[in-house]
Amino acid sequence: MHFQLQISYQIKALLSGLLLVLSSATLWSAERTTEGLLALYDFTGTDGVTIQDRSGVDPALDLKIEDSKAVSRTRGVLKVHGETQIRSLKTATKILNAVRQSGEITVEAWIHPENITQSGPARILTISRNSSERNFTLGQDGNKLDARLRTTRTSKNGMPSTVSPKGSLQAQLMHVIYTRNRSGNAFIYINGKQAAKKTVAGKPSNWDGSLHLALTNETSRDRPWKGSYHLVALYGRALSGSEIQANFKAGADADSEELLARLRARKKASLFHQEIAPLLVKHCLECHDATTRKGKLDLSHKTNALAGGKEGRAIIPGKGSQSLLWQMVADNEMPEDRDPLSASEKASLKKWINDGAYWPVDFIDPLAYKPDANAGKIFIRRLTAPEYIETVRATLGVDLSAQAQELLPADLRADGFSNTAYNLGVDLKHVEAYARLAAIAVAKMNIREFAARFSSNRSLTQKPMRSHIEKLGKWILRGPLEDHEINAYRGISTAVAASGGNFDEAIGFIVEAMLQSPRFMYLVEGQNKTGTPVRINDYELASRISYIIWGAPPDRQLMQAADEHELGDPARTAAQVRRMLADPRARKRSERFAYEWLHLERLKHLTPDKKRFPGWNSQLADDMSAETIAFFRDITWQQKRPLADLLNAQFTYATQRLAEHYRFSADGGKPSGETVKTRPEKNGLTRYDLSAIPSRGGLLTHGSVLTIGGENASMVTRGLFILHDLLRGTIKDPPPGTDTTPMPSKPGQSQRTIAEMRINDKACGGCHTKFEPLAFGLERYDGLGTFRKHDRFENLLREDGELLLPGKVKPIPYKSSAELMDILAGNDRVAENITWKLTQFALGRPLAGPDVPILKKIHAQSLKNGGKYTDTMTAIVLSDLVRMSQPDKAASSRN
Repeated sequence: MHFQLQISYQIKALLSGLLLVLSSATLWSAERTTEGLLALYDFTGTDGVTIQDRSGVDPALDLKIEDSKAVSRTRGVLKVHGETQIRSLKTATKILNAVRQSGEITVEAWIHPENITQSGPARILTISRNSSERNFTLGQDGNKLDARLRTTRTSKNGMPSTVSPKGSLQAQLMHVIYTRNRSGNAFIYINGKQAAKKTVAGKPSNWDGSLHLALTNETSRDRPWKGSYHLVALYGRALSGSEIQANFKAGADADSEELLARLRARKKASLFHQEIAPLLVKHCLECHDATTRKGKLDLSHKTNALAGGKEGRAIIPGKGSQSLLWQMVADNEMPEDRDPLSASEKASLKKWINDGAYWPVDFIDPLAYKPDANAGKIFIRRLTAPEYIETVRATLGVDLSAQAQELLPADLRADGFSNTAYNLGVDLKHVEAYARLAAIAVAKMNIREFAARFSSNRSLTQKPMRSHIEKLGKWILRGPLEDHEINAYRGISTAVAASGGNFDEAIGFIVEAMLQSPRFMYLVEGQNKTGTPVRINDYELASRISYIIWGAPPDRQLMQAADEHELGDPARTAAQVRRMLADPRARKRSERFAYEWLHLERLKHLTPDKKRFPGWNSQLADDMSAETIAFFRDITWQQKRPLADLLNAQFTYATQRLAEHYRFSADGGKPSGETVKTRPEKNGLTRYDLSAIPSRGGLLTHGSVLTIGGENASMVTRGLFILHDLLRGTIKDPPPGTDTTPMPSKPGQSQRTIAEMRINDKACGGCHTKFEPLAFGLERYDGLGTFRKHDRFENLLREDGELLLPGKVKPIPYKSSAELMDILAGNDRVAENITWKLTQFALGRPLAGPDVPILKKIHAQSLKNGGKYTDTMTAIVLSDLVRMSQPDKAASSRN
């Protein structure tokens, strides 16, 4: 058997060698992954004793050759023919920090061993003190590889080691990878194929921070390795099988200029999104956007900005001192009548221009870069009340909806949604409510039946109880427990046993404690201290995915995928997403998004003047909310149409009461399809065909949305809704002391007439012209959404107007509200804005400049697949906004 295995690997090695020869001749097109890269050595230097770390990740971890006579260097290859050591000048701190945090590591090397008799193991790469103390070592032991990783469950020597089969290593150019994930699954890949798998339990939290990285020998110089290095790379995460394949297919070409160019471009893009675009929005675009263009200078569009204005070129890439923008800023002439730029802002601007004025977007979207005290900060997100209810239901099988709605304080909206992390604090009322709800949940449970799902052993003794707590806690707290957590919960069972209690009582108290843990009430994730975005672990990703799609915790299938490290593979993650989107919980979550986005909660508090609107009551408010949700559900799930169709689809749902309010019978609306029962009484929703009513169709003609304008049908409020929530535009706040009381209509003055007065006022028109005309097409709808051609003062109402999109100079004219709806439905900015809103709701935080490139990729991918809700959600979940963790800077705030 061993002989057959050895022959098998020898054959595979020969085939792989042939493949490598072919790859050199045909130039692989695959790109190497840079995500999580910590150190990269491509050996492009041909002389000297220094080998540069070319990863671009600070601080650089350069290596020094101890004896240059023992090596020979050609471009892309370092050949070791004598005994020496190649050691980092500094301790391997950045590798240590990243691996300690992630619990993951990948070591990659393109090597050509001199022979297959070297043993010891001979050190290909090591982070160690001597032959018996190490953090990590990848070595050659004859014709196989030996990898040793130190954890809290291994020896100081990293034993037991992970070893590839005999015959798997040959004296030829080979691609070797060792990777270990947070779950402890360790793999060796050779030439893109898995060669070994082992469980390396524990955590690398005990790594020695004083050790250096070394090649070709042990630090104690007693395990020499000879051969050629073509490339060495270290990552602070586990690479997936597909990524390993991509790196293998990229070949052994040591010239990594293309990779480095990508890294440099990424750094420049980061500077633009994090510093330059926000600076221009804050100080410049009020006077120099596409609409205002003071001095004929538009700094919001890349082409226009680089072309300059009437005074000349504002930005000359590479020449800061000759750029008019810099000259005006440096002399404090810009911005006018404002405080000058700070010293750090000036330094960033000058550096940016001198470095080539890298501008990675065509248009600076002001709202994306608008200064926000909370944008870019990291907050641990508490579960909202609906999420808490669903989490208890999914985890324990207990329904606490009535008790939770009664006991938990209401979640307040911020940035348009009630799940915005920075606004989800916890006060004494929350603490008391969670304690009471935990006790109620346990009282409702069948403890014995629940506990049996994790173990049949009912002993209160140490070993079985620890195992039980470990399995139970992993399910309730959505990921593996730390040792100190197991010990804490074990203390509960010990106290119960000491008091004469039984197993069921112990489990009940443990579950009650877990339900009050921050890990249950919050979406807790590890801190990212690396200074760069890093991939989150599979359990964190599983929770992100499930709460985004379901508003509920991962189910057993998703947890199993996390256990098996499948979520690092985009294809497998996509399969999980498809499965989850087919679950009814995904529909319920999507309806929650619509409810929040359109702020339907406000209908419960709407109290219009009874004399003007005698027919208004809470039932009609409920009908309006139900109409919008049923309409959204039909578009999204039943017809599976693009989300942009929400703006002009010619149908709706209405109760008899709402249909009478809208005057459907008089206007030609026809019932179609089945009745949807929303409540036990007779108030079912009926689907109406609106093709004969051009004034109706789409969200903007729903009473739930039109009531945003209040009983006076304010052009201001409706216009701002379209600007902010459909077009993703922004406008500055009115000056302090401005009277913002809505002006009521009167004979001779409709709301449009009043709006035109404000627009023509020099003091107000500059801003009001950007949003009030957006609502002109809605003038014929009164404050509660009834369509009419004259208001109560017999003023003739109009529905024509012009739509000025943010960033555009020329408005788009329209003749009717129906034409307005079609323009909005066909406009990509509106479609993109829906993607942005969905993404914001998914992430539970306001979006910021650095998110822009990824958001655009999400939207493009969604449109490519059809632009449906499921397409957008899939693109969001597979994006870096979900898969990656942002750096946790010292200035970051916490709840």
